[in-house]
Amino acid sequence: MTPEAVDRGLPAANSCARTRRCGSYLVVEVFGEVDIATEELLAEHLLAATAESEPDVLVDLRRLDFLDCSGLRVLCRAEARAKERGGRLRLVCEGPRVPRLLRASGLLGRFPPLPGFPRDGSAGERR
Repeated sequence: MTPEAVDRGLPAANSCARTRRCGSYLVVEVFGEVDIATEELLAEHLLAATAESEPDVLVDLRRLDFLDCSGLRVLCRAEARAKERGGRLRLVCEGPRVPRLLRASGLLGRFPPLPGFPRDGSAGERR
């Protein structure tokens, strides 16, 4: 882990994810491919991001190249964990690819994607 990650209690960046604080929420930036071979790399970041009470997590999928059902499973687990702790997990994406995947998998209602970042961590209603 990098000293910055240790200081903030966040995992070090890896080949498909990195986490940073942005206002009152945590941003997990996802890039490259998330599949059965790399799902644990993403899960590490989402587990850390949902560890606190009332987590407000944004998962930035704008640099994602590929996501399969194992990646969707990781997102579902993290979203459930965030809700259990009184928080939320939202997806940020551009273009039709991720919404199309969410619709096909029946998860679009669970993860209505945001087109960009809220202006501050308090934007939007808590569910």
